[in-house]
Amino acid sequence: MDRYSNPLTERYASAEMSRIFSPAVKFGTWRRLWLALAESQRELGLNIDDAALDEMRERLDTIDLDRAAELERELRHDVMAHVHHFGEVAPAARAIIHLGATSNFVTDNTELIQQRDALTLVRDRIVAVVGALAGFAREHRALPCLGYTHFQPAQPTTVGKRATLWIQDLLLDLEEVEHRLATLRFRGTRGTTGTEASFLQLFDGDHGKVEELGRLVARRMGFERLYPVTGQTYPRKVDYAILSSLAGVAASASKFSHDLRLLAHMREVEEPFERKQIGSSAMPYKRNPMRSERIGALARHVIALTIDPAFTAATQWLERSLDDSANRRIAIPEAFLATDALLLIQHNVADGLIVRPAMIRRRLLEELPFMATESILMAAARRGGDRQELHERIRTHSVAAGERIKGEGAENDLIERIAADDAFGLSRAEIDETMDPSRHVGRAPQQVDAFLAEWVDPVLERYGRGAEAPELRV
Repeated sequence: MDRYSNPLTERYASAEMSRIFSPAVKFGTWRRLWLALAESQRELGLNIDDAALDEMRERLDTIDLDRAAELERELRHDVMAHVHHFGEVAPAARAIIHLGATSNFVTDNTELIQQRDALTLVRDRIVAVVGALAGFAREHRALPCLGYTHFQPAQPTTVGKRATLWIQDLLLDLEEVEHRLATLRFRGTRGTTGTEASFLQLFDGDHGKVEELGRLVARRMGFERLYPVTGQTYPRKVDYAILSSLAGVAASASKFSHDLRLLAHMREVEEPFERKQIGSSAMPYKRNPMRSERIGALARHVIALTIDPAFTAATQWLERSLDDSANRRIAIPEAFLATDALLLIQHNVADGLIVRPAMIRRRLLEELPFMATESILMAAARRGGDRQELHERIRTHSVAAGERIKGEGAENDLIERIAADDAFGLSRAEIDETMDPSRHVGRAPQQVDAFLAEWVDPVLERYGRGAEAPELRV
C-alpha cells in the first residue's frame, strides 16, 4: 500500500472494463496479432512451418511480465521486449515473430481492438440505464409534478415525462456509440511509414499479396475494413471521435445527476439510500446524494479528457510523432474506465429511484394557483367577461398573493382572492375544478407512452436489457 493506485480500477470501474485495458489482455492481444500475421503470411506463401505456428498458439498466454520488464529495461523498447520474450517461450517461432512489422502493428491494432470491445461494453451499459429509466417513466407516466425553466416554477409536467428527457439523451449517445462501432476500422499491416514496403519485399513485389495480407489479418482479428491509408499510426482523429462520444455519455449522466440533486433538495425524488448508509460524518440526519455527486465528478473527468486526443491529433508530425504515446496510455483507458463507472452508478440510481408523491403534490399545489389563472381567465371570458379587464385583475391579485408569500411567508391565497372577485362570475367549485393538476400537464402521459413504444422498446428488444451491472463497491 505504499504506491499510488488508480481509484478508477480500485473503486469505481467494473472488472470487465478493467480487464479490457489490463496487461494480460494487452500483451495477449499482441501475441494474437503476431500469430495472425504469421498465419496470414503462410497462407500467402511464406515459408513458415507448422511447428512455429503450433508453438505460438500454445504459448499465447504464457506471459511472464517480470521477465518482459527485465528485457524492456535492457532493450529500452516495450514491443521488442515482448518479441524477445515470446521467442523465449516459443523458440520454434523466434525467427518469424514480428516478421516485416513495425511496433505499431501490435500497439495500434491492439488499441483499436480494446476500444472496440470497450465501446461495446459502454453501449450495453447505456442500454441497461435506458431500461431502468424506461420502467421508471412508465410507472410514473401520469404523476403530475411542477415543471421548471431557469429553475423557476413553470407549467406542470409529469415525473415520467421528465424521465423521458434523461432517456432521450442516452438514446442520442447510443446512436453515437453505434456509429463509432460501425465505422471503426483496422490499421492492419502498413509498415513503418504506412507504405507497406517491408511486406512488398517479403512477397517479392507482389502488390496483390500485400493487400490481401492486411485483409487476412484484419479478418482474423474481427475486422472487415481497414483505414485506406495510414502513416505509422492509424488516424489519431479516431481517438478524438471516440472520446468525444464518451464525453457525450458523461454529459447526459451529469445532467441526470444534477437534476436528481435538485429534486433531492426539494424532497421529491431521491437516489437509493441503504439501511446502514451514513450521509454525513457530522450530521447523522443527512441523506447526501453522494451517488449522483460521484456521477458528476466522474463525468467531469471524462469531458476534460477529450482535450488530450484533440491535441494529439493536432500535433501528429508528418507520418508520426512519439509524443502521443505516454498521453494515450493514460487518457484512453481512463476515459473508458470513468465512463463505465459513471454508467454503473447511474444504473444503480435509476434502478432504485425513490419517489415522494406527497412532497411532489405539495410543491405543485403551492404554485398551481398561478398556473391555473389562464384556465380561469378563459372560463370567465366565455361567461361574457372582458378579457383585458380580467387579465388586469388576475395580474393585480397575483402580485398581491406573491408578495404575501414572499414577504410574510404565508400560504398562497390567489384562488381565494379570485373567488371573492365578482368580476369573474365563477363559483368556488368551478374555480376549484381548474385546480386539478392533471388538467395542466398537457400531453405528457401520452408523450411518455408514444416515446417508450416508438423509441425505447425497439432498443430494448434489439439489445435485451444491456450489460448486467455488478454491485457497487463504494
